[in-house]
Amino acid sequence: SPMPGSPAEEAGLLPGDEVIKIDGEDMTGLDGSLVIRKVLGPAGSTVVLTIQREGEAAPFDVTIIRAKITIPSVESKMLDDGIGYVAIMTFAAETQAELQDNLTEILAEDPVGLIIDLRNNGGGYLQTAVEVGSEFIFEGVILYEDYGSDEEMIDYRASKNGLATDIPLVLLVNEGSASASEIVAGAFQDHERGPLVGATTFGKGSVQNWIALDNNQGAIRVTIARWLTPDKRQIHAVGLVPEYEVEYTEEAYLADLDPQLDKAVEVLLDLIQD
Repeated sequence: SPMPGSPAEEAGLLPGDEVIKIDGEDMTGLDGSLVIRKVLGPAGSTVVLTIQREGEAAPFDVTIIRAKITIPSVESKMLDDGIGYVAIMTFAAETQAELQDNLTEILAEDPVGLIIDLRNNGGGYLQTAVEVGSEFIFEGVILYEDYGSDEEMIDYRASKNGLATDIPLVLLVNEGSASASEIVAGAFQDHERGPLVGATTFGKGSVQNWIALDNNQGAIRVTIARWLTPDKRQIHAVGLVPEYEVEYTEEAYLADLDPQLDKAVEVLLDLIQD
């Protein structure tokens, strides 16, 4: 998924677009990190991506002008009806501090509830996911790391000092919500902290490490464990199904409509009234 405000988004790429070639070179079957390296380059230079889009009969080329991307990992604003909106774009090292700053500002406006948007957030650091989850969940397990037996299972727990642990919440997710995003979303579901709205998440529940080859000529990425939700649900290749499934079509995107956000507002207001 293109990051908000990025050259890819400005060039018209959409969530779900598949990059099949970069500058004419076939990317089929390559590791994602290798594909990213092919895309990166000096600011001001161009790269041609061949895109396969669902619903389009044939692939098409998109030329992107590279630029330095400095994008905050958290943004927030007030919506109508006194609802606070917080979008978390990635789980980086600085995300918790940015989230705390945004929550402090938006909670000062006394919102009736919050919508947390994790759509198209492909993940990041596991520890950051625990920190983010702790801002909304007062206590309990955020996730388990399962190394193959009950004796080899590590739990990560909420820190009990979150800023927004008792305000009504709704969480937005979609097929671009992966890994660390699913850690937070799974904890929301299992702790009944707030319903999920949107589309089934990506389904990345593996824990992986890079292992260097003996000849120092490279490395391989090996799955060493899987992570589980607080109720010990396994989500790898399955994803998390929202309580409220809402399709977000290309037509809606091009018309600057957001039916998933509209539904999240509706669900949150119903929660508050109940």
